Amino acid sequence: MARVKGGVTSNKRRKNILAMTKGYRFSRSTKKRAAKEAIFHAGKYAFAHRRDKKGDFRRLWTVRLNAGLRQINPDFSYSTFINAMNKKNIKLNRKMLSELANQNPESFARIVKKVY
Repeated sequence: MARVKGGVTSNKRRKNILAMTKGYRFSRSTKKRAAKEAIFHAGKYAFAHRRDKKGDFRRLWTVRLNAGLRQINPDFSYSTFINAMNKKNIKLNRKMLSELANQNPESFARIVKKVY
């Protein structure tokens, strides 16, 4: 049986790895071993930061809601507002409330009056 050498496969694998690291600096974009390590770390960071992004947006919505509430009345706070909404059984999520507070303050003010 004929012997199969691995040159073509190795070159293809190396080319694919280096294609993934296009734009990286120094040896991470030119050398296979450094590139593989860079891909591994990039994947770990991407996975973790996809999770972090959800928390980042929730914090942004909280800040926007609190700012919108303070414009209506300086005594209102985010935590008391959310608690009052839960007691009144009003089901609006924080993302939509923050969009209203940011882009449509009159509607947001009507919701706040209904809650308090």
